[in-house]
Amino acid sequence: MTASDFKAWAKAVLARLAVRLRPHLRPRTLLLLPALFVLYVLVLIPFTPGIRDIRRAKVDRPAQIYSADGKLLAEFKPTHREWVSLKEISPQVVDALIATEDRRFYQHHGIDFKRTASAALHTLKGDKQGGSTLTQQLARNLYPEEIGRSQTVTRKLKEAITAFKIEALYSKDEILETYLNTVPFLYNAYGIEMAARTYFDKSAGQLDVLQSATLIGMLKGNSYYNPVINPERALDRRNIVLGQMVKFGHLPAAKLDALEKRPLRIDFERQTEEPGRAPHFAQQLRKWLIGWADDNDYNIYSDGLIVRTTIDSRLQTMATNSLAWQGNQLQSIANAAWGGRGGCANADANLAHAFIRETGDYRAARDGGMNDADAIKKLGADRAFMQTLCENKTRVQAAFVALDPRNGQIKAWVGSRDFTQDPFDHVAQARRQPGSTFKPFVYGAAFEHGAKPTDTFIDQAVEIPVKGAETWRPTDDSPPSGRPVSLRDGIAYSKNRITAQLMESVGPGRVARLARDMGVRESHLDVVPSLALGTSPVTLKEMVSSYGTIANDGSYMEPLLVTRIENKEGEVLAQFESAPERALSVDATRTLVDVMRDVINRGTGTAIRTRFNIRADVAGKTGTTQDNADGWFILMHPQLVAGAWVGFNDSRVTLRSDYWGQGAHSALPIIGDFMQRSLRSRLIDANARFDTQETPSLWHTMVTRVRTWFAQTFTKEPKPTATKQTSAQKPVRVKRAPAEPVAEVTEAPEAPGAQPQPPLFTTMPPILPSPADDTASDAPASQTQQ
Repeated sequence: MTASDFKAWAKAVLARLAVRLRPHLRPRTLLLLPALFVLYVLVLIPFTPGIRDIRRAKVDRPAQIYSADGKLLAEFKPTHREWVSLKEISPQVVDALIATEDRRFYQHHGIDFKRTASAALHTLKGDKQGGSTLTQQLARNLYPEEIGRSQTVTRKLKEAITAFKIEALYSKDEILETYLNTVPFLYNAYGIEMAARTYFDKSAGQLDVLQSATLIGMLKGNSYYNPVINPERALDRRNIVLGQMVKFGHLPAAKLDALEKRPLRIDFERQTEEPGRAPHFAQQLRKWLIGWADDNDYNIYSDGLIVRTTIDSRLQTMATNSLAWQGNQLQSIANAAWGGRGGCANADANLAHAFIRETGDYRAARDGGMNDADAIKKLGADRAFMQTLCENKTRVQAAFVALDPRNGQIKAWVGSRDFTQDPFDHVAQARRQPGSTFKPFVYGAAFEHGAKPTDTFIDQAVEIPVKGAETWRPTDDSPPSGRPVSLRDGIAYSKNRITAQLMESVGPGRVARLARDMGVRESHLDVVPSLALGTSPVTLKEMVSSYGTIANDGSYMEPLLVTRIENKEGEVLAQFESAPERALSVDATRTLVDVMRDVINRGTGTAIRTRFNIRADVAGKTGTTQDNADGWFILMHPQLVAGAWVGFNDSRVTLRSDYWGQGAHSALPIIGDFMQRSLRSRLIDANARFDTQETPSLWHTMVTRVRTWFAQTFTKEPKPTATKQTSAQKPVRVKRAPAEPVAEVTEAPEAPGAQPQPPLFTTMPPILPSPADDTASDAPASQTQQ
């Protein structure tokens, strides 16, 4: 039976009993009423907070969130509160509190019967007064749900019972300390310490008598006596508190007149919590942890949970710095493109008007009776309004996430350029078109079904019928050459026409299923041919998770936030790890990794080598969406996969540059700088290699040929004795040593009858960019349909 059911039952029983007793009531039968009252009180006791609950409420033990390397990332507090001991609170605060709220606090045991009777008498006369003690108020503040909020006898009885329990458990000083640390003071400031900082910019121990009286005066009605918006009421209430302090001996009467003439002198400032090392990650973790705690009967705010996360604080710092550095560079470009800092001078008039129509100020103007033209004209002429609007619209945003592909553990997470300015998480919440970073799913599906990197398609105009009478015509930044292009070069140079033909061969259904299996498990994918070029919006977290599958030999590992949860004594409550799920065969995955190396070695991502001088074994993909609205880059290393997105919250706003708008120039530098820092600090191993033969780049091959020619021309060696070659002799290929930055490839004589070895890669016609050119474009195909 629930508490509400019991109350209804008890009320019905008492009503029936009253009806039966009414005809027989005599003076001696009135003795039954106190007995029934006592019985009712006893029955209510189980429905009041237990002693264990009171202990948990008094000792505020928020969950502490630690990084994998032992650094405190965050504390999950229910409110903006900092607990201080009674010794750290000004004595004048305590004097003002007792004089005003509960002058017999030290004499009663939870209920002041004299004050309760007086309050009841005044209420019957029409002068409503409160009779609650500080202990009763504390009970009501701590347990509003258990005690209830309605003005009923049952609620008052439950409040009184809880107050008796508190008095039995705690000393008077402990009750005062708990009360002063839990009482609300508006503006999300809870407790006297936060109130002192918010309204007077000082600690609770530094409050003088006037400031103490002002804050205690607010307790009668926070909003009504708010010193910020209702200073006159707050001043009157403060002086009443001062009078109470004089009346009960806490303040000399001679000082009262002078003190009452003093102004409030508020020094107001909202208190904000420090965002911490990984605020967006902590935001996502809080949601997950609340669910786990509810399922396992824990409270993240009071049980003192210790949460061990996967984040590496060193990598997190590097990611934050890299994103901030590149974000600032791009913001300068955006400011110039849009007419200066915070300006929209270069905005199309229709777009500027659209911006205005989406604001609350515009809606308010229309609600006030203005027509559209007048509202647009008025707001457009308001320079302060337009500057704020344009600053918000043209603020460059970026996101970054990195994970260990071997176990799915997330190592760094940056959801925006500035959490305090834009708390929206662009890693897990924002869904944007991924552009060419989606192409590996197409190539992976093709390799899974027997395609080879050397297979070719003709670089020609492509027209693919779609539903109805529409036709999809993907394009590249150069006209069709009519020449064959291998799949290896198709992905290295991000050829849209080649990818579209491959998609037609493989089928959109297979590609969509593979994307799901590899990690795109939350966003909707349209099973259409244009999916090959990343037209379905996805999250950065999903894409990096999918690339983690590629780096992990085709086994998907669910992204992991937490490795272990402990109680406050350090005992392990739960441990977490991801289980591998096969998404792509090992052979197909290794082929995919191999061709994606070419993106870095000679394709659209060569800046990783040429600009950031990264010599580790890495593979990746750039991505750019229609009109350069989104720039993407994801890089895979055997021990770390990192991805970045750059754009604007409003996709109608771009950098207005075919150069800076590309992922190779907007998002890639974030990853390049981060990876460079990570390798230099040795947080990841520069000598780690993917478990697949690495195909040398064109540059490495040219160096090898020059060295071979030099050795043959200028080195004198004794002529070897001719020997007959036997069938046991096999061709031998010398692989790159792990510590060597440049590959050297030599070939032994082939055995008689052996088949010629295919070249490591095919040199393509001159239409492709040169190996030293890091400005190769992955610009998206035109989405024009007819």
